Amino acid sequence: MEQERHTEIVAGNRDVIVINRRSFFGTLVAIGSAGMGAFLAIPVLRYVLYPLYAKAAGTQWSDVGDMSEFTADKAPVRKTITFAQRDGWREVVSAQSVYVTRNAAGQLEVLSSICPHLGCSVSWQKAQNDFLCPCHGSVFEPDGKYVSGPAPRGMDPLPIRTKNGKLQVRFEYFRSNVPNQEKLS
Repeated sequence: MEQERHTEIVAGNRDVIVINRRSFFGTLVAIGSAGMGAFLAIPVLRYVLYPLYAKAAGTQWSDVGDMSEFTADKAPVRKTITFAQRDGWREVVSAQSVYVTRNAAGQLEVLSSICPHLGCSVSWQKAQNDFLCPCHGSVFEPDGKYVSGPAPRGMDPLPIRTKNGKLQVRFEYFRSNVPNQEKLS
């Protein structure tokens, strides 16, 4: 029988480490197995953690109505739009109210009905000729400018465009209770 070779390393006359061929190959197999396990775990971890790191895909353009509906109106018109958002693995179809109004220059503008204070739904008060948040009493002018209350800014305008004679809007969510408009999605 062949004798195994022993290599001894003495460190400070206290520890003796014996390395033989069997322990060397056992260590080599353990390192290789750990490397392959890590290599195979990377795609699994990326799949599992994808929703945490993925940005929500922006919404598509939604039809608000024909341009002829908004020609002579001076009071804001409430419309409900539907839009789809992709967030991680799921696609959510939502319905949200918006107000079509005219700004100081007389141009059409679409305002989010979400109050910038804490996210309540703002309603148009025809008798007072202003928007009112029923939760905490914030008041906004017909063009969405801040008048009074705890809201830190005016109502949020949304991006609009005209396509084939229809007014379209891209709905966006904004951070609540901050003085500047910060887009969330």
